[in-house]
Amino acid sequence: MALSTPTTIRTLQRKLSAKAKQEPAYRFYALYDKISRAEVLAHAWRLVRANRGGPGVDGVSFVAIESGIGVDMFLRDLARHLKEKTYRAQPVRRVMIPKPDGTLRPLGSCKWR
Repeated sequence: MALSTPTTIRTLQRKLSAKAKQEPAYRFYALYDKISRAEVLAHAWRLVRANRGGPGVDGVSFVAIESGIGVDMFLRDLARHLKEKTYRAQPVRRVMIPKPDGTLRPLGSCKWR
């Protein structure tokens, strides 16, 4: 079952896309207010959940969040950290994986909080 993007989010995406295409040199310095919106975070959660995304390097699974603090509280906490600009992504854990031609390619994953 494919999830459709809500109209409000689709409108936001179209506006940002149009601005970026009209003014290629424009820099979006303040997107925190956009990505921290409740409907954006809730839709992102539903998409990742529907795709059966796995836990990050912190090992926290969907089930752990759902049976622990709950999705609503988790997303509210995340939104608060984004709005207050206190969210800090952990450094990327990087490993090099071999390519068929013998060279190496970096592969990274990060940890929330």
